[in-house]
Amino acid sequence: MPVTPAISSGMNALFGGCGLAAGVVALEETTGRPVVWATAQYLSFSSPPQVLDIEALEIVRGRSMSQGRAVIRHEGEEILTVNAALGSRASDVSDVWVAHPDVPGPLECPVRLRPPGAEGTLASRVEMRLANAIDYEDLPSVPSGTGRSALWVRIPEIDTSTETSAAKLSILGDYLPFGVVQAIGRRAGSTSLDNTIRMVQRYPTDWILADIRVHAVAGGMGTGTVFLWTDDRRLLSVASQTVTVRV
Repeated sequence: MPVTPAISSGMNALFGGCGLAAGVVALEETTGRPVVWATAQYLSFSSPPQVLDIEALEIVRGRSMSQGRAVIRHEGEEILTVNAALGSRASDVSDVWVAHPDVPGPLECPVRLRPPGAEGTLASRVEMRLANAIDYEDLPSVPSGTGRSALWVRIPEIDTSTETSAAKLSILGDYLPFGVVQAIGRRAGSTSLDNTIRMVQRYPTDWILADIRVHAVAGGMGTGTVFLWTDDRRLLSVASQTVTVRV
């Protein structure tokens, strides 16, 4: 996988969600089964124009489930590891108990301005609208009081007529750093230590609501959860992360 600016952050490094997505795709293709759960542990940075090697291994294969691992390296150095469970089981039980946030639809929300230096990076390929959030220029310098924020996101170049892939959700679930800034009310830089995606249901959707819930920030670390919803209020997946926080 060539590391290009188009899958990199503003820090000129591979965007964490893109690394997780690469491991997810490799494991789904290797096992022939859909990802149920996948987590990435980030060990080192990778920047353009590096080319990464992805080794996907099916460790255990059962009747309906597989356990696998993808190791992503640059010239032998391990950059990140993705562990995952893949498969599906027939069931007539289906329900969702977590509540969808009360926010306006995407076209009713203001556009999030792209930060300087975003040209050509992943951020330039993602359209964002502020559902329950404010632009960085307007941060109040005090904590939000709730730790909750919400952002409508979409990648216009991706076909939305088919069900939303685990790879796409792995990328769009990587917004806890945005939520941390909203929660503390101050500009902060973040580096992901881990990134987990838990699939719920796969539906086609144009816009995806990133419903971000920061649990805590302490000791220079932040933890939280991102619920990803379709534009007609159906839960797609649950993402979670631990990130460093540098105010």
